[in-house]
Amino acid sequence: MTVQYEKLPVIIDSRGFVFEPIAPSGLPRQRNVHVVISEPGVVRGNHYHMRGEETLVAMGPALVCFRENGILKEVQIHIRNAYRFVFPPGVPHAIKNSSEGSNVLIACNTVEHDPQQPDTVREILIES
Repeated sequence: MTVQYEKLPVIIDSRGFVFEPIAPSGLPRQRNVHVVISEPGVVRGNHYHMRGEETLVAMGPALVCFRENGILKEVQIHIRNAYRFVFPPGVPHAIKNSSEGSNVLIACNTVEHDPQQPDTVREILIES
């Protein structure tokens, strides 16, 4: 299975931003959802999941890197854009906040989070 990613429609008005992080067809498979707020320059991820498929939504500006079939790929997300990525098990991924303020990530996984037996293996794609 390959990484799927797409730019999401974002509704922007004077109140802020609205977007749908997960398609309705993907909701029943999710077992874990978390929201991550990262400060400027912070790198998140730098790992892969052994069993779980992770759906990650990143709001720009941000840099998302992933290694697929031995090839490192980079996706620059510009300000006021949101992208949804679906990372199959075994695909390393990392996200860097390239903004001057906080940024938001929404991550869902098909495996429940167990802090005693995490489903992640560290793999550095972006140096901190």
